[in-house]
Amino acid sequence: MDAFDTRLHDDVLPAFGLGGATATRHGIGHINATWRVAAPGGPVLAQRLNPRVFPDARAAMRNAVAVADFLAAHPGAVAVPPFLRTPEGRSWVEADGALWRMQRFVAGTARAKVTTDDEAYAAARAFGAFQAALADYDGPPLAEHLPGFHDTPRRLQAFEAAVQADRAGRADACRDEIGALLERRAHAFALADEALPTRIAHNDAKVGNVLFGDDGTVVAVVDLDTTMPGASLADFGDLARSASGTGDEDDPDAVAFLPARYAALSDGYLDAAGPLLTPPERRLLGAAAQTITYEQALRFLADHLDGDRYYTVDGLGHNLRRARAQLRLLDGMAAAGI
Repeated sequence: MDAFDTRLHDDVLPAFGLGGATATRHGIGHINATWRVAAPGGPVLAQRLNPRVFPDARAAMRNAVAVADFLAAHPGAVAVPPFLRTPEGRSWVEADGALWRMQRFVAGTARAKVTTDDEAYAAARAFGAFQAALADYDGPPLAEHLPGFHDTPRRLQAFEAAVQADRAGRADACRDEIGALLERRAHAFALADEALPTRIAHNDAKVGNVLFGDDGTVVAVVDLDTTMPGASLADFGDLARSASGTGDEDDPDAVAFLPARYAALSDGYLDAAGPLLTPPERRLLGAAAQTITYEQALRFLADHLDGDRYYTVDGLGHNLRRARAQLRLLDGMAAAGI
C-alpha cells in the first residue's frame, strides 16, 4: 500500500493515549503520510513511515529518537520536534505493515524554496548548527540504515541500470537527458575520490526540512528519518541544490542559479559549522553543491524510467521535469564557477 493511499490506522492514536482525538491530513511530502492531531496538550503530528523507502524503519526511528533526545538535552544548539512516547515508553507502534510515530507540532512554515538571501543564510546556519551540535553526540551508536544513500557513484550505477532495463518504456523519449547525465558523470566522483571524514549528517538537508518563523528565523530542523553517519558536505550540497536557484523543483523553464543566494548559503553554513570542517571540506563546498544536484537528477530520471515507483508524482512526466530542472541548475552552477 502506498503511503498516500492509506488512512490513519485505528490503533495509532489509542496507543499514544489519544483515542477519540480528531486528525486531519497535513502537508505534502514525497515519502511519508502525515496527520495533524488535535491533542489535549496541543497539536501533534502522526506519521506513517513508508516501508518501501525505509525497509529498516526501526533503525531509522532509533537514530531519529537518539538524535532528538540528545539535542533536547542540549538546549540552545538547534531545535527539533520531540517524539511522543506511549504509556509503555515506546517511541513508535507498528500497524498494517508500517511503523507509526507521533511528534509535537512545531509552529512554523516549511518552504519548498527560499525567496531572500537572508532566508538562505538562516536555513544554512540551522543545518550547520545541527552538524556542529552533533559533533559532541555521545548517545547510542547510530546505524547506517540506508547504506550508500549519498554514494553518488552507486547512484550512477543504479541510473545506468534503469536506462538499460527501461522498465516503463520511456528511455527513447528522454535520450537527451540520459546523454546529458552520462556526459557529466565526472560529478559522481568529485567527492567520492576525496578522503572526507564521516560525521552525523541529516542526509536530507533540503530547505523544506527547516521550519521558518514569522520573523524569517529558523525555529526547527525537521525530518530526521535519514539522519545517520555520512558526509557533512552532502548536507551542504543538498541545501545548495534546493535553495540556490529560482523556480520550483519541477519547473525547468523557471530555474536559474543565483550566485548571491549561494554565497548566503555558504556564509550561513560556515558561520555555524566552519570550525568543525577540515580544509578539504571547506575547499569542496562548490563541488558538493554540483555533486548532490547531479545525484538528484540521476534519482529523478531513474525513477521516471522505472515508472515512478519511488517519488510521489502528479502525473506522467513529473519526474522527468524534475530531472530537467536539476540539469538546468547544475549548468548554472558550472557557469558560475562555484
